[in-house]
Amino acid sequence: MQDERFQSDSGQPTIEIFDIPIMEPMVTFTDLWITAVCLFALFKLSKLNKKGKVHQYMRWYFGIMALATFLGGVLGHAFQYAVGLEWKLPGWLISMLAVMAIERASIMHAQPVINDKFGKFLEVANVIELLTFAVITFTTLNFFFIQIHSAYGLGLVVLPLHFLVYWRTRNEGSRIFFLSVLFATLAAFFYTSEIGIHTWFNHLDVAHTVMAISMYCFYRGARKLEVLKPEDIRDEKGSFGDAMKDAFSGLKISKRPRKKKEKLS
Repeated sequence: MQDERFQSDSGQPTIEIFDIPIMEPMVTFTDLWITAVCLFALFKLSKLNKKGKVHQYMRWYFGIMALATFLGGVLGHAFQYAVGLEWKLPGWLISMLAVMAIERASIMHAQPVINDKFGKFLEVANVIELLTFAVITFTTLNFFFIQIHSAYGLGLVVLPLHFLVYWRTRNEGSRIFFLSVLFATLAAFFYTSEIGIHTWFNHLDVAHTVMAISMYCFYRGARKLEVLKPEDIRDEKGSFGDAMKDAFSGLKISKRPRKKKEKLS
């Protein structure tokens, strides 16, 4: 198609399905792939029905992110030619609510190992940060500020809090969370560097794929999150290096030895 309306910034060609133009079809598909993972996680966690605010916020996170990526794929990519650039905003702004939810879950989970005043500060900062970046994004229509908000939320709140919990308790859920955040940074790398595999699997598709895998990892981590008790906090937390070594080695102390099957006589 030669119509300028159908030319995307990513360079991915527009296709037609039943005479309906679909811009950036693979980008749309990989966005909806994230949606599918989030819905799967929401369904599984709702069925698990763990109690407490931490799990409530995690269920909200997956539900809100599912809506955000669905709108992002449909309005922000597939039918952008019909609705205009400003319709990228719903997906962007809703995704910021999702980041807020996972931040809240992390703050709640870390409360037993952080100072009460610091916890309250993080809760207030969580709201101020959301409102600030929402206003900036709304007025500029620039995805860069969505990236900054996500980087702040995941990199400066979720990652350090879950690492601290893991360091103090060796909680398996927190181990999965902070390692998942480290992995998720690859999405930002591919997005900003614009490194892709092919026209039909460009940098956006690679970034979305990393995000989908990260979402599944967050889901696995959420299943392992338990309410921390005083006895869970280790007297000897070990060094920072010990915690990192345990985390990347798969936390051997959490592995239970398999029972040997009795031989039939």
